[in-house]
Amino acid sequence: MLNFLKRKYDRFFESSKLFKIKRFIQENFKEKNIGDIGFDFKDKPHRFNIIQEIINIKNYKTYLEIGCFANEVFNKIKILEKIGVDPVSGGTIKATSDNFFKANTKTFDCIFIDGLHKYKQVKKDINNSLLFLNKGGIILLHDCLPNNVFDQAVPRCQYHWNGDVWKAIVECRTHDELDVYTCYADMGIGVIFKRKNTNKLSINIQNYSKLKFHDYFHNYKKFMNIISYEKLLKIL
Repeated sequence: MLNFLKRKYDRFFESSKLFKIKRFIQENFKEKNIGDIGFDFKDKPHRFNIIQEIINIKNYKTYLEIGCFANEVFNKIKILEKIGVDPVSGGTIKATSDNFFKANTKTFDCIFIDGLHKYKQVKKDINNSLLFLNKGGIILLHDCLPNNVFDQAVPRCQYHWNGDVWKAIVECRTHDELDVYTCYADMGIGVIFKRKNTNKLSINIQNYSKLKFHDYFHNYKKFMNIISYEKLLKIL
């Protein structure tokens, strides 16, 4: 019953009529559209292929996916042990990521975060994942490269949506103990290694939630440390 109500709730807040209302609010009362950056991912590798190749190269044994939805990625992943967490559908555990991590005792080689695409939740998912990441492991995140202000607007105002995941990547890049990249593939794949930061970002900001799209639009190369898939494979 609770899952049924949750699905109804989610469908209401993702309805086309409500998107139109939120789009109107975004256009008239929030950040204005300053154009597209011009990202083109159509010939880039899919997130599944990226994750699977990393697993194969590193001979990883354990995999955690946060936010499984229709199991588009989760069902395809081939690995010795995998756990998928989603409060509504997909995966192997029906729970919020917060509740999962509170009860979790396992550690993982590869963690893929594709849950709620809002900065504060993504930050929590990253911090929690770091606590359960094996030495030499990797954290990957989806939807790190929005193309325009509507792609990253919070609240969501269109079907295609990256959210403001990018803000969490920017913040992580300022940490000495995290080595962070964004792979130019499949809407932007964030890559986090728990090791010395090789290209630390220096930015004068105290509250990363206050970053605006125009900050990202004019500084995305500096902020996101964008690399090709080929370079990612080399630095693994």
